[in-house]
Parts: sequence; structure tokens; C-alpha cells
Amino acid sequence: MDHTEVTKPDETLEHRKQHNLCSRWNFLKVYHRCFFIFKELLNKTRVHNKHILVRALNRKGNTPLITVSNHHSCFDDPGLWGSLNLKHLLCRRRMRWSLAAQDICFTNVWYSYFFMLGKCVPVIRGEGVYQEAINFCLEKLASGDWVHVFPEGKVNMLKENMRLKWGVGRLIMESPITPLVIPIYHLGMDKVLPNDPPYIIKAGKKVTMYYGDPIDFSGMVADLRANNATEMDARKAITDRIQDELLRLKTITEELHARF
Repeated sequence: MDHTEVTKPDETLEHRKQHNLCSRWNFLKVYHRCFFIFKELLNKTRVHNKHILVRALNRKGNTPLITVSNHHSCFDDPGLWGSLNLKHLLCRRRMRWSLAAQDICFTNVWYSYFFMLGKCVPVIRGEGVYQEAINFCLEKLASGDWVHVFPEGKVNMLKENMRLKWGVGRLIMESPITPLVIPIYHLGMDKVLPNDPPYIIKAGKKVTMYYGDPIDFSGMVADLRANNATEMDARKAITDRIQDELLRLKTITEELHARF
């Protein structure tokens, strides 16, 4: 019986910490410009409220950033960032860390190396909120970095209203500095890269992206701590707030996409 060799998350994370930053920077330049061509030049993309993310990326100080979005295709990341300015795409310090499924993106050395250079963090689905990937992202948030999360926890091919995973709730609740949180909703990525074989990127498709207003969780986090909320209750309350906002953005984005 054949067995797929799976790279252990802790080994991959440790390798990432020690990896040459120049190699990662050069990779990111090629990686994101290729997807810029596919999404922006070969397909039609409309981005609403892009200035919200740009302003967040230009923020001063050490405030961390979390972006959250729906997940319809494996093209979502890096497709979501193809419309960013070059100064953001090519800045290795500012570019996002992204949680990626360990059983899909880190199944062998070559995949692990590829996604590691793209600043992806291997998360094990079903392992809960206290796994190494979440701890690693907390370290990055403590340094003021940007972390992107797909809180649905998988590609939502049916576009259902799924209960979000609570890992993002832990990130927000336990970050030393409460992160700035920007919700994003998008439609059309699964037309650019369908979820069915042969998994070939298409041209001439329409993509709509909508950036919502930043969510300030500082008041909620302070109240939860003052009221001695349990860790579970705190994570749920925060995640529910994000879910409500993504559902609101879904309605807006669907209307905009229908008129595209």
C-alpha cells in the first residue's frame, strides 16, 4: 500500500523561521505577479473599498492585522491579493501569513517548500485551536504582522452559510495587542480556478471583491475579560461577530456581482 509522506507542521514551522529571507522575497515577487496576470489581466476583476486594506497595510506602530474571508476556491489566496500595489506585494515584512491545510499544501517536501516560501502556515484540520499553527500566528501577531484566515476551515464549494471555526477567535482574544480585523467577501474565484478536474486556470471570468469596514474588537475583548468569560465563550462571541459581518458582506457582494 502506498503512503503519502506528510511533512510535520512543527518541522515546517521551524524550517520557516530559519529560512533565508532573500529567497522568500524573490519567490513572493514571482508568485504574486503571476497571479496578478491571471486575475487582473486575463480576467475581469472589480474591487470595492480597496483603500480599506491599503490604509491598514500602511498603518503605523505595532498593531497587528487580521483579514478574514470566505473560501470558494484554491485560487482565493493569492488571488485575493493580486490587486494590491507593488510596494505591498513586494514587501516581505508587510505581506500576509496565511493558514493553509496541512493535508493538502504540505504533503511532501516540494509542496512544503513552495507554500513555506509563500508564507503559508500548515494547519491541521480537526486539531483544534491550541495547535502549533495557531501558536505560530499568535507570535506573528505579537510582532505586528498580518495574518489571513479562512474561518470556514475548508473550501466551501456549495457556498453555504457555514459555522465558522473558532481559531480566529483565539487569535483575536489572545493577541497581546488587539488586532485590526478586516472582513472580505468575494465571488468568482471558483470560476477562475474551478474545484473540479482538470484544475486549469481560466480566462475571461468575472471576479468581485468587497472589503468591509475594519472591526474594532478592543471593546469586546475588554468586556469579555472584565466579565471573566470562559475561553470558549470568548472565542465564540468573537467568531460570531465575524460571521455576522461576513454574512452582511455576502449579500452586498452578491448584488454587486450580479450587476457586473
